[in-house]
Amino acid sequence: MANIVIDRIRKAFGAFEALKEVSLTINDGEFVSLLGPSGCGKTTLLRIIAGLETATAGDIRIGDRSIIGLPPKERGLAMVFQNYAVFPHMTVYENVAFGLRMQKADEARVKKQVEKAAGLLHIEPYLDRYPNKLSGGQRQRVAVARALAVEPKVLLMDEPLSNLDALLRLEMRTELKTVLQAAGTTTIYVTHDQTEAMGLSDRIAVMHGGVVEQVGDPVEIYNHPATRFVGGFIGNPPMNFITVPVERGHVAAGAEQLSVPQGAGDSVVLGLRGEAVALVPREAGLEMQVRVAEPMGSHLLLTGSIQGQPARVVLPPSEAVRSGDVIGLRPDRNRITWLSPESGKSYPPSAA
Repeated sequence: MANIVIDRIRKAFGAFEALKEVSLTINDGEFVSLLGPSGCGKTTLLRIIAGLETATAGDIRIGDRSIIGLPPKERGLAMVFQNYAVFPHMTVYENVAFGLRMQKADEARVKKQVEKAAGLLHIEPYLDRYPNKLSGGQRQRVAVARALAVEPKVLLMDEPLSNLDALLRLEMRTELKTVLQAAGTTTIYVTHDQTEAMGLSDRIAVMHGGVVEQVGDPVEIYNHPATRFVGGFIGNPPMNFITVPVERGHVAAGAEQLSVPQGAGDSVVLGLRGEAVALVPREAGLEMQVRVAEPMGSHLLLTGSIQGQPARVVLPPSEAVRSGDVIGLRPDRNRITWLSPESGKSYPPSAA
């Protein structure tokens, strides 16, 4: 079993606390992304798991064994880095075999594991080549194959696709998901790219300021953000946040009255995904002043303001809305997230 328990991990660099009692459980065979902006602590946490950084406090267990204090080579882990880290003086075969030879595996096992990993990553034709004869995507495949060849209990990946162009990143994301599903390896993946996290992960841990703000599957994270930060970080365009007054437990949205959660005060934040609206007559919905209308092919992206607050919404491409228009929008009641203006935390969906 390669389940991982991260228990109240803290990391301080002098007076700066990079991680503030982070706890997270990752199940055997699960793919979990640590997602967040630069400086949120995700790479620091990955390096502590790998043994490249020392925790200030807390424990990490893989299966029944604590790995705190163990050197990296005794943790049963493999790591794929952002910059590939393939050896330029070695052929692809030698690169993939490197970890196995460090383990002093016999040549029969080396050959078997190299061929197996090369098959998974579709790099068999390149085994005799040197890295300078490969594209960036091919070098990244070599790095992943080298990690999988040693059959690690846990695979750690630190923004492995960030150096690739957009189209190649999409292709590699698809390939990576297929390969890791076939291998069944427990994987922790660090990224600041929400599209990668949403597409690859069984669950996502969204990090901000050294804490985990929310853990959940991609659909849950997208539809039910626990905090304003999560809603604003996930999604393209990000979730809209409109602070609205509350009267007798309701918020006025044009001709409609929306019930707000119990416990809401004189105002509440209406969190609304850009696509969770319908175009209605101006007086019948939330009034939006459209500053820019951008036809995007599959949809029409509108940027402007609702009740004087910045907003972006997505409409079908057939809607005849132009820059400078004032329109009405009806929110999908089932897609609203209500948040506290003070704490930034969302009310439970059942509380409304």
